[in-house]
Amino acid sequence: MKKIRHTILFALLLFLSSCGDDAIVKRYDRHLPERGISCLQLDLFPDRPAWRSTLEKLYPFSPGCPYRLSVSGKGGIHCNSNANAPRKTFSNFPSAYLRMELHRGMKLLYSYYIDLTHDVESSDLKRAFHRLQSDLRLSHSGK
Repeated sequence: MKKIRHTILFALLLFLSSCGDDAIVKRYDRHLPERGISCLQLDLFPDRPAWRSTLEKLYPFSPGCPYRLSVSGKGGIHCNSNANAPRKTFSNFPSAYLRMELHRGMKLLYSYYIDLTHDVESSDLKRAFHRLQSDLRLSHSGK
């Protein structure tokens, strides 16, 4: 009976400590929202037409802007490490990620990162961009 209780407790702890859908957001310039951002240029890696289309519907990007929004992501990630076997078995182990970073020149000003249990979808891009838009108080509301 005691062994069963320990097994259940272990499984519950693994479930609660697994990667969730909460994004990791970091503002490197705390005064950025006060100064405001009047424009953004878009940098996608890899350049995916579906991602570009989704983002361009959300915001009027301009190529000559000093603020660059870099968007990257990857899906279909498989971890072959045996150390993660319990987490992969008892939780929704991430298989993709989405990252958005705002730069001015070489300086990183803001970052958004989220692990996903599915390939990056339009709704993930929208959620991430709306979070960035809210955090930084972008001056353009989009097209």
